[in-house]
Amino acid sequence: MRTNQTARLLLLSSAATVALMTPAMALDAQTFVDRVAEVYNSLGYDLTFGEATLDGDTVTVDGVTVGFTNMGEDTPEPMVFDTELTFTGVVEGEDGSYTAESLTIPDIDTEFASAPDPVGHVTASAIRADGLYIPAGDTVSAVMTLQLVESLSSGPVVVTRNGEEVFSVESMEAVSTFSPSQGTPDLEEVSSVLNISGISLDLSSVSEEDPTAGATIEALGLTNVTGNITQDFSWSMADGHMNMSEFLFDFDDVGALNITADLTGLTPEVLDQLYAMQAEMAAAEGGEMSEEQAQAQMMSGMAIMQGVNIVSTSIRFDDASITGKLLDFFAEQSGTDRAAFVEGLKAQLPLMLAGSGIPALNDLVIPPVEAFLDDPQSLEVRVAPPSPTSLLVLMAAAANPAGLIDALGLAVEANTAAE
Repeated sequence: MRTNQTARLLLLSSAATVALMTPAMALDAQTFVDRVAEVYNSLGYDLTFGEATLDGDTVTVDGVTVGFTNMGEDTPEPMVFDTELTFTGVVEGEDGSYTAESLTIPDIDTEFASAPDPVGHVTASAIRADGLYIPAGDTVSAVMTLQLVESLSSGPVVVTRNGEEVFSVESMEAVSTFSPSQGTPDLEEVSSVLNISGISLDLSSVSEEDPTAGATIEALGLTNVTGNITQDFSWSMADGHMNMSEFLFDFDDVGALNITADLTGLTPEVLDQLYAMQAEMAAAEGGEMSEEQAQAQMMSGMAIMQGVNIVSTSIRFDDASITGKLLDFFAEQSGTDRAAFVEGLKAQLPLMLAGSGIPALNDLVIPPVEAFLDDPQSLEVRVAPPSPTSLLVLMAAAANPAGLIDALGLAVEANTAAE
């Protein structure tokens, strides 16, 4: 009896061991990278991976060549990355999808241009992607493409030209959060933040290629530019509500440009239709479309976008001295002083707006622009229709330019406090 119980326990434990080992044994490194290439091909990338090997749940790939598709004659040359790629925590799902805990790339230290041209060199460290999802299926829906990566990041990136640093970034990070969870076809919401910090751009070498442009850059005090780029948005799938609350380009001693947008109706279904239309355009013979095909595509695009509504959008610039420098520079070029140059610009404003055929723009635009020229602090253009308004309605309103201002809820303001 005891012998039978022992044998039974051994049998059960063996079965459990086999069951636990089966997913790892089923994982195939080449099949995994082939699927990665298929998914990203649908997004316009042509990935050719080197040899892939498997060690437990880690897939190591010997380099990758990155090309681009559906770009016609403007398609850039493929880029070869002769470096090891390491996917860790790779798991194949029952439906043929894959997840990976991370993708890491060794630090980069390489030349990308050589003599007789200026020698270009780039270094980059701590490059990684976390929370990768590779969906299954013959087609990849828009809602799945939104969930491919949870986060992308890198440490310092430095580019030199003939040994002199021309561009650098201290760190980059993009993080997305999915609700209820990543990899679900029933995605409800995605939110994302982007932070590129410690940007530094040295433009002093421009004069070597273009002395005139170099002199202008020096006169404006732009030989060294530093700053940051940040973005924050959320996107609800049910009603297609996308709210980009910030897309900020903030550069020291230059200024801050912030773009916001609040849209509804931009659902995954709309994106799927747009992707299909782009694929159809790319499939046109030679990448060129006949006039009839182009008109048909335009009509299709208008029909697709009919349900997309603008709630509000804005572009705001907060000056940090660049406007005054520009005014002083062009005044000197004109042989006058800044005050006289500004008065000349003010006198030209009505003439510039006359071509629009919308007299009401004079009262809307001229006072704030004049105030900004006199005292450059901020200038903001806002669109906020009385109620969410479709793009097609706004296009129709353009036939009556005078009514377009009210339809848009257009406003121009200068020197106001940021919200």
